[in-house]
Amino acid sequence: MPTKPIKRVIPAELEIQTKLEIPIKTVIPTKRTMRNSISLLLFFLSLFFVSCDASGVFDTYQTIPNQWNKENLVTFKVQAPDSINKYDLFVNLRNNQEYKYNNLYLIIEMNFPHGKTVKDTLEYKMAKPNGAFLGTGFSSIKENKLWYKENFTFTETGEYQINIQHAMRENGKVNGVVDLEGVTDVGFRVEKQIK
Repeated sequence: MPTKPIKRVIPAELEIQTKLEIPIKTVIPTKRTMRNSISLLLFFLSLFFVSCDASGVFDTYQTIPNQWNKENLVTFKVQAPDSINKYDLFVNLRNNQEYKYNNLYLIIEMNFPHGKTVKDTLEYKMAKPNGAFLGTGFSSIKENKLWYKENFTFTETGEYQINIQHAMRENGKVNGVVDLEGVTDVGFRVEKQIK
């Protein structure tokens, strides 16, 4: 004998939910998250640029607050890397739109570890004849890499001290410019010559 199908009745409160509800959470970056992301990006970019600069042995800047007084020396202390290889020495300079000259005179003094001193007065071009600044940079600040010494050998072991001061004067005036405007940073760089 065939069996009859059993009919089941499910009460209303036991109905099975067929719709699955998942709350959607919108993530809005906070200032802290953005700051961490930017910091991480800057860290990786700095690693990239540092690893690309294999020839740089010493590269440091000092900020010039407001104006560069002619009596204020910008001083760098460089440990001699070796006494065999040849190096190129540079003065790095950043200027903004407040710099009103097309050239720059610097007095650079190098004090050797054993007492010898070499002092040079150098002139650098800072602008084209049309007044446009030389150097690199997309903003109002331009960076200039100025030759100081080429094929230099650190003949003495120890610490070298480099003193840099400006020696600017205006045409027709005997006294020099006391406070030079527009120079924001002065740096010194030592590069090993790559053979």
